[in-house]
Amino acid sequence: MAQPRVPGGDDDGLELACGRTVALGELDLGMREFDCDCGGTHAVVMDVHPPERFLPEFLVEVLREAIETTSEEMPEFDTPHLLGVVLEEFPEAVVAHDASEDASVGYAMVWVADFDAYRLHEVIVELVVELMEHAVSHAEDGEALSRFEEEMMAFDVTAFVDQYRAERDLDAEDPYA
Repeated sequence: MAQPRVPGGDDDGLELACGRTVALGELDLGMREFDCDCGGTHAVVMDVHPPERFLPEFLVEVLREAIETTSEEMPEFDTPHLLGVVLEEFPEAVVAHDASEDASVGYAMVWVADFDAYRLHEVIVELVVELMEHAVSHAEDGEALSRFEEEMMAFDVTAFVDQYRAERDLDAEDPYA
């Protein structure tokens, strides 16, 4: 695993929420997290990582159909949108960097969270459930909202994440799992 550099290092460094700095070149495409000198483990997500890293393909398809994006650069719902929601909810715990001008790193955007990859996965699932509940509430169908809320009361985020990660990790060929 990559080890972050100390603050005041290279100009290409990314200052993390913990106060440490990591060189952008140390964040490789297959990386999902790294152990930091601060003692914590930080989740790493890049724009090239598919949203299926966190959510089942069918749900990503539903989100793409339901969510209209206004960006010409990102015309459909994708990983940057997921991390945008996380960044909005946890602005002090996630740092983002636009590396689109740096062809040497292999990614255009990177996000590093103050928590590990597992916790980030839980956070993303929790926030997507909240988005879905919000969308259902706008349907003006009280029965649909009640059914959704009942199902979500029984939904165990941790169990979902455990099961999804176990199933997803069966495919050793997927470096973004």
